[in-house]
Amino acid sequence: MKFPPKSDRKLDVISIGRSSVDLYGQQAGGRLEDMASFAKYIGGCPTNIAVGAARLGLASAVITRVGDEHMGRFIREQLTAEGVDTRGVATDPTRLTALVILGIRDKEHFPLIFYRENCADMALEAEHIDPAFINEARAVLVTGTHLSKPNLAAASKRAMQIARANKAVTILDIDYRPVLWGIGGHGTGEIRFVDNRAVTTHLQSILPDCDIVVGTEEEVHIAGGSTDTLTALRNIRAKTPALIVMKRGPLGCVAYPDAIPAQIEGALVDTGFPVEVYNVLGAGDGFMSGLLRGLLGGETLENAMRMANACGALVVSRHGCAPASPTWRELKHFLEQGSKEHALRKDAALNDLHWATTRRHLSPEICALAFDHRVQLERLAKQVGAAQARIPVLKRLIYDAADKAFGADPAFGIILDDRFGGDVLAHATGRGHWIARPVELPEHIPLVFEGGRDIGGTLREWPVEHTVKCLVYQKPADGPEITAPQEDRLLALFAACRQSGHELLLEIIPDKTNPGDGQTVAAMIRRYYELGLKPDWWKLAAPDDQAGWNAISDIVRARDPDCRGVLLLGLDAPEPDLVRTLTAAATQPICKGFAIGRSVFSQPAEAWLQDRLSDSEFVTEVASRYRRLIDVWRGARSGHSAVA
Repeated sequence: MKFPPKSDRKLDVISIGRSSVDLYGQQAGGRLEDMASFAKYIGGCPTNIAVGAARLGLASAVITRVGDEHMGRFIREQLTAEGVDTRGVATDPTRLTALVILGIRDKEHFPLIFYRENCADMALEAEHIDPAFINEARAVLVTGTHLSKPNLAAASKRAMQIARANKAVTILDIDYRPVLWGIGGHGTGEIRFVDNRAVTTHLQSILPDCDIVVGTEEEVHIAGGSTDTLTALRNIRAKTPALIVMKRGPLGCVAYPDAIPAQIEGALVDTGFPVEVYNVLGAGDGFMSGLLRGLLGGETLENAMRMANACGALVVSRHGCAPASPTWRELKHFLEQGSKEHALRKDAALNDLHWATTRRHLSPEICALAFDHRVQLERLAKQVGAAQARIPVLKRLIYDAADKAFGADPAFGIILDDRFGGDVLAHATGRGHWIARPVELPEHIPLVFEGGRDIGGTLREWPVEHTVKCLVYQKPADGPEITAPQEDRLLALFAACRQSGHELLLEIIPDKTNPGDGQTVAAMIRRYYELGLKPDWWKLAAPDDQAGWNAISDIVRARDPDCRGVLLLGLDAPEPDLVRTLTAAATQPICKGFAIGRSVFSQPAEAWLQDRLSDSEFVTEVASRYRRLIDVWRGARSGHSAVA
């Protein structure tokens, strides 16, 4: 077995077969009948493997089909976000995307129901396999479940034949699910093994064309036609000289590159990792991703097996399949440092690394217009005698102005509340903008959440793409009557964000009278890191001097090098002052942009509320002001980059 050189092929691996939406029950320990809520992930063995391989740095692709509907688009978008090549993902105009309902009952039982009747990926035909695309890959992986129907088997065989003719490595993941071969009823999805001669015969017809065969002990039994493991292994060897890798759960894995020995463990053994089994579903897909990373990355077979077992251990410790797969940095960390936790999902360092390396990709800068102001606009409306019912209309006009000035740019962002801006939030969501929204009740010290005490319940109602923005007023000298409840609520917010998948932007103002005191700001950032808070963003006033910038940058980079960075707040400063601030801030690597509001829209808003500006005049004026600040930031940033 020899892989083509990486320089000769665009792709490392193409996987072929199932692609579904997994709906995972969130109440671990309950029956599927009793599940009250579900998390939505992409799924299907080859799709999970493609995602896991991409996270580990391989150039992966998947050949499958999805429906022309919301779930199909979800799969395509998620694969793209993960860096998986989607040229082989066809949209079926008449069939629905496959669904799977899954649960975690206990350490031994993981009930699941497959909704795959005439689904999109079951319509894959041999004619859909593009030889030119297959020839781009160093390896092609097929899965046993997608051999269960004649058309699917024909498509998989054609891909393998093309690959072998082009000297690519062919891989079979046995992936045996009896129910998907028509064995048992719909409620038997979790059953992993039923002896069946027809399935064995079918799988054995594929074996001669395989360079690598991977399966659990039960899957080796079905492929080898015997429930005696050594006999099954010898039967497989009689059909193919392929490398056989047998997964043994908590016992690790055994690889058989040559003749089958007299004992199961008489070949290459990796004993795996003794970790808590939280969810076995998807662990095998993680294992395969790690094995591919090792073999395609030029590692020895022993090292590849170690990587495979490590990936399986990480996935088996978490909720979900594809989203549980580790990234390359995470895998290296685990292999080099291990974990003190038997339950890896409780390892804070691994969780932080997994979060930081799998969160969504964003523009390297954010130039946001912040108009989440509530009490300020209520006061302004009262001051000029305008009805507060006009505030939501004002918010829509501000958004229109921002969109006019910057909407097509990937750095375009907004910060907007749902008290007055709910309709605008709904309109803006899903358009590719960076969106943050406040969670705090304005002007409360200590912090109070606007949605009530149950912050987790609040975030469950928010789109995941919304960043949670929280403003707190706290300085090092504050007493326990402020610090204790405020810090407790911040910790609850941080935990809720990680649980719900929302990013967190923490805005801190230690001293309203001297917001540019960088040393005090840095002291508060240090305090929050010591508590265990790791927000994705900091929103801060610009320090008055370079020493302040240095203090902030040093503590952020030392405590959380994966922090996205600092966004500047404007504090209603006049435009000339903002120009100076932005010009200076653009030279600071830690500063990734700004989120400025009243400096842009305050004066035009007052005029509009007094009917001294029309809607169109207001939009034009706010767009012009916003655009000027963007140009100042970009000009200073590019000028500094050129000098640097």
